[in-house]
Amino acid sequence: MTLTSGVMTRSLTLIDELVLTLLNEESGYFRQVPGWNLNCAVVGAALAELSLLARIDTDMESLILLDGTATGDPALDPLLYKIATEKSRRSAQYWIERLAPQAESIIDMTLDRLVDLKILQHHDGDFWSLAGSAWRMGFHTGSEVGTAVEFVKTRISRAIFNNEIPDPRDVIIICLIDTCDALRYIFDLDEESEERVQQICKMDLIGRAIAEAVGHNIAGPLFRRSALTKQIPVVKLRRLLRSEHLRTRNIPALFAEIAEEHGPVFQIRPPFKEPMIFIAGPQTNYWVHRHGRMYLRARDYFEDMEKVYGGVGLLPGLDGADHFRYRKSVQSGYSRTRLEERLDEVFSYARNHMASWAVGQEFRAVRMCRLLVNSQISPLTVSIESQDIVEDLQTFKELALKAYLAKTHPKFLLKTPAMKRRARLIDEVVSRVQSGHTPAQRAGCPRDLADDLLSIHTNDRQFLPESNLRFVLSTPLLASMYVGDELSFIVYAMLSQPEFHEMIRAEADAVFADGDPDPKTITGPAVDVTSRFIMECLRLYPTVPMSVRNVMNACVVEGYELPEGVRVHIATTATHYMKELFPDPFKFDIDRYAAPRKEHLGSGYAPYGLGTHTCLGSRQVEMQLVMNLLMIAHYFTLEIAPENYKLKISPFASMCPNKKLKFVVAEKRHELPV
Repeated sequence: MTLTSGVMTRSLTLIDELVLTLLNEESGYFRQVPGWNLNCAVVGAALAELSLLARIDTDMESLILLDGTATGDPALDPLLYKIATEKSRRSAQYWIERLAPQAESIIDMTLDRLVDLKILQHHDGDFWSLAGSAWRMGFHTGSEVGTAVEFVKTRISRAIFNNEIPDPRDVIIICLIDTCDALRYIFDLDEESEERVQQICKMDLIGRAIAEAVGHNIAGPLFRRSALTKQIPVVKLRRLLRSEHLRTRNIPALFAEIAEEHGPVFQIRPPFKEPMIFIAGPQTNYWVHRHGRMYLRARDYFEDMEKVYGGVGLLPGLDGADHFRYRKSVQSGYSRTRLEERLDEVFSYARNHMASWAVGQEFRAVRMCRLLVNSQISPLTVSIESQDIVEDLQTFKELALKAYLAKTHPKFLLKTPAMKRRARLIDEVVSRVQSGHTPAQRAGCPRDLADDLLSIHTNDRQFLPESNLRFVLSTPLLASMYVGDELSFIVYAMLSQPEFHEMIRAEADAVFADGDPDPKTITGPAVDVTSRFIMECLRLYPTVPMSVRNVMNACVVEGYELPEGVRVHIATTATHYMKELFPDPFKFDIDRYAAPRKEHLGSGYAPYGLGTHTCLGSRQVEMQLVMNLLMIAHYFTLEIAPENYKLKISPFASMCPNKKLKFVVAEKRHELPV
């Protein structure tokens, strides 16, 4: 199959076609294919492609090397090299079993290639869908023009249902998908068509070898739960209480320290409570990001919190296809592009708020930063003013998180008159948003997140019912809590390190010298120090240091079995303090993120979470943090109060500086433009 795009012509390989056919657009990931079967099918596709390229051949007993010359395809050449350097002649089944562990890297390269070809679009959380350009490329399927996926499916359906003589490529693809037991989910197969599939599969030796490797594999136990799993170690409470990091409330550093002593999976047994299982480390982070969607579920942990807001099926508690559909529906509202399109307005919102800061005035750091961020997020996302109610909303949410998720506070505290009053403000948010989002009110206005959400509600009231609007429309205001908490850490870090303060101030003065910077400036080399400074703050002070999931399918992680139903605490940011990933991890070092070090690449750097629930607005947040820090550095000189303050962290419901940290406006460096 040849893809023509502009002047470039590229052919899709059998691996490309297999991945495209197995992609489930509803869930944004592969159809639920068992790992061993998928690995065998992917390697089988690679060997079949090598056969079509005349590099190998097969007979009933062995796989034969014809030509060891590299193909130039990074997914194929490592396999070809292993075959070429093997001294003995081996069967196709032997090679499929031996090479199966390399399937994941082949899949990664294939997905990257399809994204580069603009056939697939990659979404945060490792989801994929057909790219918009894929619908316009014009893949001819005979009488019609369709997408790359339709091209492959049409060929397969003609071979199965029309009894057409299949092309050798089609025989292989049918056999591969049948091996994965996924044909029944793509086509409606009756007895006759299933018999036809079996006939087609017998036409190809590679296909038969794959089927045998799956049915009689000798390496299968490596991919299944093992009876020889290790016992999960228990962290003694007295050891826990002796930790300096527990006293300073540095949760990521605490779990990094425990993981170094006890390994990547361990348990803590609090008095009078159920044992708590934790996983922490680069390998567990990778496992969660890549495989968590198959084994972990968010709903169980979040369902009590849903009741607080009177909703069901809210985004933090969704999994699978519904979760992906929801993310796709609102991703534009959380995108950096949406912020870039309205950057001038956001600067204006921030300056209007800063205009109330007077020289000599003292602010509690967390409150100051939360209100500053909300002054921008509220009009940007839901087009309402909410400074008068946002603190009460955040107080209510913090207590709800502590009572229902962290379980550090009793639930009856939410029933007090003060909390009931705060809870009623959620309905006030809904009322303000709805009254400001009538057709007449929105005419000529730029689209915001509330427009997206109300449109989903109007078009599919079952997917986003009215009962969920209380949560989804107030969430952006509550998000300013997390972004504001991170900003308070960042401002503290800048003020407590004069050498960095000077460098950030120099960048800020330069980018504001000729007016407000454009999006390219605010994300480019002109703010390199500021950007890397913020990345280091996100490493040292992540506001959400871990996530919690329930195991929905029993699994083995790093040799430890996690039974179905058990609750797992995923210390995603423990890696931020692991010296094998971040040498001298307690040192503030912004050069970690510059070439050649680039220590943040990979799953060890996870300030926005991992896997399917990775923060939707991470790129928007990054830009907003840069923008706010530059504005603070340009327009004001702030000082820490008390002068000898040493950072102390409040860990629940999210990490933030404790209430004793204050910022004093010492100087107004530049006038704020009207």
